[in-house]
Amino acid sequence: MSDFKFPVETIDLPSGGKLYPEGHPLRSGRIDVKYMTAKEEDILTSTNLIQKGLVLDKLMESLIVTPGVKPDDLLVGDLNAVMVAARVLAYGKDYPVQLFCTQCNNKFDYVADLSTLDMILTEELPDKDGEYSVTLPTGVTVTFKLLTRGKEREIQAEIDALKKLNGSLESDTTTRLRFIITSVNGNRDKTLIKDFSEAMIIRDVRALREKIREVSPDIDFDLSLQCVICESQVKARLPIGANFFWPDFGR
Repeated sequence: MSDFKFPVETIDLPSGGKLYPEGHPLRSGRIDVKYMTAKEEDILTSTNLIQKGLVLDKLMESLIVTPGVKPDDLLVGDLNAVMVAARVLAYGKDYPVQLFCTQCNNKFDYVADLSTLDMILTEELPDKDGEYSVTLPTGVTVTFKLLTRGKEREIQAEIDALKKLNGSLESDTTTRLRFIITSVNGNRDKTLIKDFSEAMIIRDVRALREKIREVSPDIDFDLSLQCVICESQVKARLPIGANFFWPDFGR
């Protein structure tokens, strides 16, 4: 059994590899992913992993076979591409979901074709330090880095810890800003960045988010389709639910 080989597919990444440093295994813009097996089904059904919120990370860790690459290394958009490709390889391109029509206020069934989802590409590259710069409406210039899966997990861990400490007080936005921003008007002091993140006016927050969106490679999960009930044009975001990697969930 040690000589048994699993089929592998090479997946193109939305970043094209351009956002990883020279010499990085993902610099080629491609990643090798093996087909899901019974081992991955064990991961998907692990009660322990589900309770700890580690199912996706352990699944991706098991599927990625490019030497020297871990899920935490991938930019969030690139990991989304791997996730979609793995789902198509395992269960096919059809993904049944329920969508909500804002015109008739009804839910309707829809089968998304995952193979038709476009990549969101970006031409703007970061500087030699992997940072982008933007001048906000108030005139403040900040630099920032795009998040990897590893950084996303750090952010969520801190958010969860702060919720336990502060009770009902939410700190999602300020915590995320503090991790993303790397300098304010050239100053990299962490205390200053923390204070600035908590004091940012909404105009600046929205401008920063828009800039991040502009330069972030990803998979386009936005849909434009017709409601099957009232026939209105509907814009929706493809929901990634429990049945994304488990089509028979609940049966």
